[in-house]
Amino acid sequence: MANKPPALLSLLVHLHAALLFLPDHHQAAGAMYNVVRYGARPDGSADASGPFLRAWADACRSPRPATVLVPPGRFLVARATTFSGPCRSGRVTFASAGTLVARPAAESESESERWITFESVDGLRVTGGTLDGRGRALWNCKKKRGRSGHSCPAGATSLTISNSRGVEVDGVRSVDSEMFHVVVIQCERVTLRGVTVQAPADSPNTDGIHVHMSSHVAVFDARVSTGDDCVSIGPGNSNLWIERVACGPGHGISIGSLGKQQGMAMEVVQNVTVKTAWFTGTTNGLRIKTWGGSKRGVVRDVTFMDATMAGVDNPIIIDQNYCPDDASCPSSSSSIKITDVRYVGIRGSSATPVAVNLDCSRSSPCSGISLQDVALTYRNRVAKSYCRNVQGTHLGLVLPQGCL
Repeated sequence: MANKPPALLSLLVHLHAALLFLPDHHQAAGAMYNVVRYGARPDGSADASGPFLRAWADACRSPRPATVLVPPGRFLVARATTFSGPCRSGRVTFASAGTLVARPAAESESESERWITFESVDGLRVTGGTLDGRGRALWNCKKKRGRSGHSCPAGATSLTISNSRGVEVDGVRSVDSEMFHVVVIQCERVTLRGVTVQAPADSPNTDGIHVHMSSHVAVFDARVSTGDDCVSIGPGNSNLWIERVACGPGHGISIGSLGKQQGMAMEVVQNVTVKTAWFTGTTNGLRIKTWGGSKRGVVRDVTFMDATMAGVDNPIIIDQNYCPDDASCPSSSSSIKITDVRYVGIRGSSATPVAVNLDCSRSSPCSGISLQDVALTYRNRVAKSYCRNVQGTHLGLVLPQGCL
């Protein structure tokens, strides 16, 4: 085929872009519902919650695949907004080229713990756009509370995917969430690609991606800078795959915390793979954390492989005496059993002398812990390791020399 003239090619590109943002443009792929046609203001001058929900309702009722379109602009979404299913076609896309802006917690009358939620929507795709949680007002309130004892709003997670199956989240950016940035809860078959999280290191409880009571969740190509865990894995999860995550600042990639009476008779996390991750200046790298106490549970079949540490406080850590702030700590040892955990190809530098810290439960010792091809240094020297109540093996070169 002959090459098209540059002027014609440019015209075609611009025409294609224009068609994408035409209101209610019907393509072979399905119907498109532009939120501006429903009254949303791209200058952020009015609450767009209502227009967003009306566009969603029409898309969800569509008998064929449908897209809710958010064009470029800043859209104020001033109240908790839930996009509910099930939807008629089983294929709905929420496509954004704009920024959704929250109302700061100090100005909000809502006590909801969620801001943007997709619930009971199978076959959902969420693509592009930015969520600006404007969390600084809440963070400042929490800092003042520490000094004065006054109360603060609960705060909200920016994006929640709940009770859904066959979901894709692609290219979403979350900035300054009040609490967690992205939460996947009670879902199956969810894939997150190219998610970016940005919040300062001192922002409290701002986990980047949190997975809870879900199965077959995959995370690829995430960049997370935040004040808490970059990726956190709560109880009730199985068959998770996490690959190519850049973390820092933050508290690392964490399984847990488990064992703090979260309403489950047995807290289980199993079959988890974390592959190819980079940690820069984080407080932890690869972490498993459990509370002391009688709550029963198990962490098993976990593989951490191909991770690079740069100035990380605790590159490899199992902490079965987890108790942040040393407040109301349980007096008994953890009843969560940790078994069959593999660390393969972990390298880089620790910011503290102890780079491998395996502090397991006295009543439920760790077993089947394996370190293979580990090379961690502290100030250009070999770092140290610490083990308590743990059984396992070394394979290949392991530095620091293990205490297993």
